[in-house]
Amino acid sequence: MIKSMTGYGSAKGFSDKLQITVELRSVNNRFLDCNVRIPRIYTCLEDGIKAGVQRGISRGKVDVYVTIDASAAEDTVVEVNGPVADAYMAALRSISEKYGIPNDVTATSLSRIQDVLTVTKAETDVKKLGEDIDGILSNAMEDFNAMRRREGAKLHDDISARADEIERLVGLAEERSPVTVAEYRERLTARLMEVLDSSGIDEGRILTEAAIFADKVAVAEETVRLRSHISQLRDLIDSDEPVGRKLDFLVQEFNREANTLGSKGNDLQMARIVVDMKSEIEKIREQIQNVE
Repeated sequence: MIKSMTGYGSAKGFSDKLQITVELRSVNNRFLDCNVRIPRIYTCLEDGIKAGVQRGISRGKVDVYVTIDASAAEDTVVEVNGPVADAYMAALRSISEKYGIPNDVTATSLSRIQDVLTVTKAETDVKKLGEDIDGILSNAMEDFNAMRRREGAKLHDDISARADEIERLVGLAEERSPVTVAEYRERLTARLMEVLDSSGIDEGRILTEAAIFADKVAVAEETVRLRSHISQLRDLIDSDEPVGRKLDFLVQEFNREANTLGSKGNDLQMARIVVDMKSEIEKIREQIQNVE
């Protein structure tokens, strides 16, 4: 069944001791426009995240927010610079022996000497982080798509109901068309009788004029195509594939046939049928703007 382009989803997880939150929000758009917001030091992962989004979304303006909380991570590493410490210890022993003074060096005092201890940040395994974010993104996508399917079900029901109404109006147009021809023949006969004596009326001429009129106002081609479009519409909204663009094109064809039907309709009742039909088509057009 069709999915809406509007949705929200989120998921949380961990990569080592980094807590990761992924949120997705989307609104309508003709094409896929994905924007990723992630801490600057991890922007190298942006392309992978976009690729993950493209696997599950084909249309819409999608914003992806990736939050990485490192507060619980042991990301500070303190190490002993062995060669520097050894050099200082050798120099201190030499001083003690040469000048006959005690060598009272302690670990604390040695650690205070510049460059004996080095403090660095633990390196993050970016590849593993990217893989973990991708897994969390997949979970967020499931939540996101579940909401889009719920919205899509509502769109499906509304579009289906309007297709039923258009089909009913097509039936009315088919019923009205022969009546229009009969009424035209009656009007033509009445006008001729006003001008000519009834004995001078050429029945064959009336039949010819009525046939010409019937050909001009015949709506069979338009109603057959409209019924075909309705069938295609129902198939598309039942599809699990992204069909928003196809629906957009199909609704244009609905409008084309309705306009032709309106131009052929030569009486008030047919005009009302066409107006009601175009109103339903416009409502479908508005709804499919939100279909992926």
